[in-house]
Amino acid sequence: MAKSGKRKIKRQVSRGIVHVKSTFNNTMITITDMNGETLCWASAGTVGFKGTRKSTPFAAQRAGETAAQAARRYGLGEVEVRVKGPGSGRESAVSGIQSGGLRILSIEDVTPLPHNGCRPRRKRRV
Repeated sequence: MAKSGKRKIKRQVSRGIVHVKSTFNNTMITITDMNGETLCWASAGTVGFKGTRKSTPFAAQRAGETAAQAARRYGLGEVEVRVKGPGSGRESAVSGIQSGGLRILSIEDVTPLPHNGCRPRRKRRV
């Protein structure tokens, strides 16, 4: 069975958006173009961390470096960073993106805050 002669062409994108979602258990980093279409993504789990080590700032930094290197293949140079969530890997993920070779234009916090919406969960007792 012969393959057709059509090859998939990789998009060349100059600017993009980095979405950093930092939870208490993991840090997910998704890199999109300006329309919001996903180019690549990485998380502390895909980099190789398991269990409680996924929630560390070092794991978030490694995930940021990995995602930035994957985005460089698309020709990405400048990014806007949008950070969401309360986790410990927020700042270190941004520094990992910067050390991965991407130029950060702006950093924005998009953590959703309720304007007295739903009733919150019960207070955790440890």
